[in-house]
Amino acid sequence: MNYEGRKYVLIVAVLFIAVVFIIRLFWIQVVDDKWKASAANMAERKITDYPARGFIHDRHGALMVANTPVYDLMMVPREVKEFDTVALAALVDVPLAEFKSRIAEARRYSIYKPSVIEKQIPAGQFSAISVHLHKYPGFFGQSRTLRTYPPHTAAHVLGYLSEVDARKVEQDPYYRSGDVIGVGGLEQYYEPQLRGSRGVRYVLVDVHNNIKGSFKNGIYDTLAVEGKNLYTGIDLRMQRLGEQLMRNKKGSIVALDPRTGEVLCMVSSPTYDPELLVGRIRNTNYGILQRDPIKPLFDRAMQAQYPPGSIFKVVQALIALDEGVITVNTGFPCNKNLVGCHNHPNASTIEQAIQYSCNPYFYQVFNRIVERDLDKKSRFRDAALGLAEWETRMHSFGLGSKPDMDLPSVKGGNIPGPAYYNRKYGEARWAFSTIYSASIGQGEVLVSPVQMANLAAIFANKGWYITPHVVRAVGDPDSLQQRYLDKHIVDAAPHWFDNIQEGMRRVVNEPGGTGKNARLKDITVCGKTGTAENPHGQDHAVFVCFAPMENPRIAMAVYVENSGFGGTWAAPIASLLMEQYLTDTITRPDVMKRMLDADLIEAEQHFVKKVKKPRRR
Repeated sequence: MNYEGRKYVLIVAVLFIAVVFIIRLFWIQVVDDKWKASAANMAERKITDYPARGFIHDRHGALMVANTPVYDLMMVPREVKEFDTVALAALVDVPLAEFKSRIAEARRYSIYKPSVIEKQIPAGQFSAISVHLHKYPGFFGQSRTLRTYPPHTAAHVLGYLSEVDARKVEQDPYYRSGDVIGVGGLEQYYEPQLRGSRGVRYVLVDVHNNIKGSFKNGIYDTLAVEGKNLYTGIDLRMQRLGEQLMRNKKGSIVALDPRTGEVLCMVSSPTYDPELLVGRIRNTNYGILQRDPIKPLFDRAMQAQYPPGSIFKVVQALIALDEGVITVNTGFPCNKNLVGCHNHPNASTIEQAIQYSCNPYFYQVFNRIVERDLDKKSRFRDAALGLAEWETRMHSFGLGSKPDMDLPSVKGGNIPGPAYYNRKYGEARWAFSTIYSASIGQGEVLVSPVQMANLAAIFANKGWYITPHVVRAVGDPDSLQQRYLDKHIVDAAPHWFDNIQEGMRRVVNEPGGTGKNARLKDITVCGKTGTAENPHGQDHAVFVCFAPMENPRIAMAVYVENSGFGGTWAAPIASLLMEQYLTDTITRPDVMKRMLDADLIEAEQHFVKKVKKPRRR
């Protein structure tokens, strides 16, 4: 057998493969530049360009959030020569042990890729550092921006920035370790729009750590795209005043433009200066705020859920009128044997019942809504049928469900229906006598302050609302968000709202009304006070209102915890804000001083719980 021919075939095959490899290596190393770009981290320096985050403006264009430049000190271990660690640590103002630990961690991560040694160095401090960096090959500065808050207000609405955690990096390929992300408020909700998109530059550096130019004339660079600006409905002047009035008080203020659903003012108190959660001091300050017993980080406007108290009576009245279980001229005596009440004349109309905030009246109203002889064989099934209809109507007011607004972590409250009480008491084991506390906004009924403000907007608009929202436009100030243009119509005939509005007008403007402290000269204010029961201390004060009655431009809810009657603190605070917003002046300096000077947190600490609770109104 002749094997000589096979030998030559094998030789040719080996030579062919060798030639292929040589050509391929030549192509990769000499001809195809993309392989050079992929090695830029090793031979050249790769710099990430972080885009400027979008600004946030108030309704008049004033800046609420802007940017300030900072620098990260970066290190490429492969380029680092022997250096004076003590001197550089002192220059950067980092403890020596910590500085050495970060360098060791960077070397473990990669000797080719840059790692952050110190983050968010203010521009002024970094300028003093940069003049010495030529002594430290492998170290360089990378610019980025931090948030700054010129008005020092609206911390809960705006949110803050924090470094992404490992889980977020794993979930979203956009983020890398060391990136920042919005947490809470608008910063979190509009994170994709605000952050923009990062760019990359490949540059050449000399032995002194100086940038000598771009790599390959920048053909592999990508441009950073700036984040989009947000244009809110917030009135900055009103926001500031609201926070001043709520100083040393627990509670919240939410004010809306009822015509558009735009949030004019959203205060959660106690609050904090948003500048405290910026830069290298963020972690320290966050820990201090988190441990504070008055809970300044808790957003009461969005996340607190309270019994609405007597403000709930206006919704009960409207549903009862529309259901036909009462008329506008239905009267009930103020029978305190049914439920406690303050002293006032008997209400002979629905307007008077709202004006006097009569508890026994609305006890009877709710009784007629729930027990209507829809099932004559069982009072339990009859109550379930009546309550189911009531629950459906309540949901049309946006109650009992999370509002679809542009802030994270919004709470939706609770409207208890038959399913809720069946779980609690068992099926066919409850009736009106079990759940009557819901008649005056107590018991299992819960609402958030933003829902209270939206109720005021519904009564201002006589039966419709636009979902409350903070941001009116993204990117272009004239381009309104389309999803916040739709009207939601509540389940009640519009003509009944005239009667409810008249009752709310009387609350503020007629003798015997519980909201007289909200009265304004030449402006007809419609409102409703409430006192929400607090089993752990003094009751909470509530006031909802809108003005002017003839052409409402503002609707508001004020909630002051542990302060007693709604008319004492919540109503005057609301009136001062309305007056400023509608007239650009405040004409009652004595009321202003009393609200500013009041320290209700201290009063709460000294409150001795009484056996007999105050009457709710």
